[in-house]
Amino acid sequence: MLTQDMEMPKVAIVGGTGIGDLLLKGGGRAVHVPTPFGLLRGRISESGFLVIARHGPGHKLPPHRIDYRTMAGGLRSLGVEYCLASAAVGSLREDWGIGTMIACSDFLELSGRSITMFEQDIRHTDFTDPFDPDARRWLVQEGVIAGGVYVCAPGPRYETPAEIEFYRRVGGDVVGMTAGTEAVAMREAGIKYAVLAIVSNFAAGLAGKALSHAEVEESVRGSGERAAAALITAAEALGGTRV
Repeated sequence: MLTQDMEMPKVAIVGGTGIGDLLLKGGGRAVHVPTPFGLLRGRISESGFLVIARHGPGHKLPPHRIDYRTMAGGLRSLGVEYCLASAAVGSLREDWGIGTMIACSDFLELSGRSITMFEQDIRHTDFTDPFDPDARRWLVQEGVIAGGVYVCAPGPRYETPAEIEFYRRVGGDVVGMTAGTEAVAMREAGIKYAVLAIVSNFAAGLAGKALSHAEVEESVRGSGERAAAALITAAEALGGTRV
């Protein structure tokens, strides 16, 4: 639990597939934050930002079981201002190969989860800038593409070739299973959120072979250190801690 004499984190990093466990290896203080939706578990790093493994330690939670509201509510309780996240994605573009990193600029939330932080209130939240411009600006570093549309599919299965062709036709650049839902919860909680998408495979119909989660994890491991460094650099630029 946090105590009153601890410095409160200004920035959080949510690590997705292949990145969450990597970031948690950095040491720091474990924290447990109660929220109306559940208990948020994370770690405050030595650099002063909060680290959360989206899928839990050991990557055990599938996309549809992640408690996005607990994450968003916990960050709000701590007074976190910015959240940076990683997301393994399938590429919908032949020119964005494995290892490509994108600071996404928009999303299509097609997961069907329809979660909200406002179950009892009528609140209509603006999404003109789906990902926070300031947070995105710091993610756009050397080797990171400045903009792309993230399609959030339901998972945990991979998409069909027909679904991928539809996503391409409606303007998608990459496809994943988490960041669109996460972005909605964070925006409704008042957290400034941005995502670094990491291409781990070509999507169905473009890959020329069946998709495998083991191969996805292997691909992300190959880019993991670079992606983690980009997230940490951006987090430090945004400000690690505040008193």
